[in-house]
Amino acid sequence: MTTPTAPSPTAAGSGASATQSFRTTEKYRGGDTAVSPERVSTVARDLLLAVHDVIRRHEVTYPEFQAAKGWMIEVGEGGEWPLFLDVFVEHVVEEVQAATQQGSKGTILGPYYLPGARRLSSPAVLPMRDDEKGTPLLFAGQVRDLDGNPVAGGEVDIWQADDAGYYSGFAPDLPEGNLRGLVVADDDGRFEIRTIQPAPYQIPTDGPTGKLIGAAGWHPWRPAHLHLIVSAPGHRAITTQLYFSGGEWLDSDVAEAVKPELVLDPQDVGDGTREVRYDFVLERDEATAAA
Repeated sequence: MTTPTAPSPTAAGSGASATQSFRTTEKYRGGDTAVSPERVSTVARDLLLAVHDVIRRHEVTYPEFQAAKGWMIEVGEGGEWPLFLDVFVEHVVEEVQAATQQGSKGTILGPYYLPGARRLSSPAVLPMRDDEKGTPLLFAGQVRDLDGNPVAGGEVDIWQADDAGYYSGFAPDLPEGNLRGLVVADDDGRFEIRTIQPAPYQIPTDGPTGKLIGAAGWHPWRPAHLHLIVSAPGHRAITTQLYFSGGEWLDSDVAEAVKPELVLDPQDVGDGTREVRYDFVLERDEATAAA
């Protein structure tokens, strides 16, 4: 008798979900912000000049050029532009934005965010299957402002991979909302979340993004991490990820999103559970506060 196995997520399926997620959430990331023609011209012209420079320096041939065009068409048809750009480009955009911001360190959003997570009061347990595999994890901390004052009712939007490295909404066998939640901190800004420790994961390699990775001889792995968007009224939201010391791929994250300040040291608490603590510091958003 053959034991049935869960269907594996595909690049096409992940790409479609990532594209839909982007279309739903682009306003959160400033996607509806008006941009002047002058700004468009400046950035687009410099981007094209950079491409021209690469072609000249590396003496790109017509067959190579045609192969690149074909690959870009495949990326679009497979819905993988959000995946490709989030993995290979977003970390630089985040770096530029972070230069003018204060508070806790941020990093990339990544392609696996989904809006509408279940709202939970702290202490909270993330939605999960009855037989969810993995090491139990307790994640706790406090939301504060730049002066050290607690931010009552801060919201911790958290999502993560499971013990096999898959995200709900992007893998066909996972229940909707699995290991996703919007946790509301208490009046002292404190939160406590019970979940499982996520696994490292491999970005999909059966599509055009994977073809590029294979052709270049790169690896497709991201280290294990928790995704978070931490927000509160009148404050600038922080998008970040928290990693685990000793984990694989910390020094060679394919998305180049790891920062030393975001690596936590889990502690065993004696009952098989590991505990990590991290406090978030939010800066005031004067434009929002004045509105």
